[in-house]
Amino acid sequence: MAMRRAKISVIGAGNIGGECARSIAMKELGDVVLVDIQNKDKPELHMPRGKAIDLACCGPVEKFDARITGTFDYADIAGSDVVIVTAGVPRKPGQSRDDLVAINAGIVKNVAQNIKQHAPDAHVIVVSNPLDAMVYVMWKVTGFPANRVMGQAGALDVARYKTFLAWELGVSVEDIQGLLLGGHGDDMVPLPRLTSVNGIPVQDLLPAAKIQACVDRAKVGGGEVVKLMGTSAWYAPSAGTIEMVEAIVRDKKRVIPCAAYCTKEFGVADANGGKGLFVGVPCVLGANGVERVITFQMNAEERKFMDESISHVKDLIGATVKLFPELA
Repeated sequence: MAMRRAKISVIGAGNIGGECARSIAMKELGDVVLVDIQNKDKPELHMPRGKAIDLACCGPVEKFDARITGTFDYADIAGSDVVIVTAGVPRKPGQSRDDLVAINAGIVKNVAQNIKQHAPDAHVIVVSNPLDAMVYVMWKVTGFPANRVMGQAGALDVARYKTFLAWELGVSVEDIQGLLLGGHGDDMVPLPRLTSVNGIPVQDLLPAAKIQACVDRAKVGGGEVVKLMGTSAWYAPSAGTIEMVEAIVRDKKRVIPCAAYCTKEFGVADANGGKGLFVGVPCVLGANGVERVITFQMNAEERKFMDESISHVKDLIGATVKLFPELA
């Protein structure tokens, strides 16, 4: 008997969503549904369907088989195993991720209501910014168990961190091992102490100043791209997202940093008045979504930076709830 193929829906068929759909098809992770809103100024256009046809026609060349659907109708996401949420307004030069709260929280709230109605058993990966707040909105509105709601942040952030280190060292990115914690923003917490090159501590290979420069560049890596292109990145964010999708649909038990719901882990509840938060932590991702959060002993400096990052996420959630009191 043939195995059922996974069904993966992508909400938002823009740059990140389109690239996610392409990667899903290329890796044959499952069938794809691309969902977007209709262009009010040009209602005759059907961008998600057009992208779906264009992508499907790559199949004979790239040698993949996948059903690809483009739609305006959320009913088409029924039965999804994974839903990727990229919907929202991208950053512009001079904006922080936090500046997008008012606009994108409303968009993600609507998306969450539709996911709850049409794909109640799905795992949800949020990509929309400001990431930590948008994951919280998704969780509150859907009411899904926390293990089935997560945010793509650390997979992207650590990829940038590893890339900048590999450039500095002149080695393959495949040989860099590293980790980041905390919120998806300028106060994320890269961990040089736990960074190595094929097992060799990075401190033995680079002076502290050059390591710190890579850390600092990773923290503002998204902003650097926004300044250069006038809009948010999409290749690396989609790559980080698909890494998470693959871990779930193929039950790989990958350890990937992502925004997951934490309480006692890393002192989140202690820093947030006894309540949990979605923050970036190393997670085991498999068929059950976030199967566990991996904790470890932090030193005093790392703890200080982590507490500051948690505090910022707390403030961001507070700002979101102030705008949408029903999310409290």
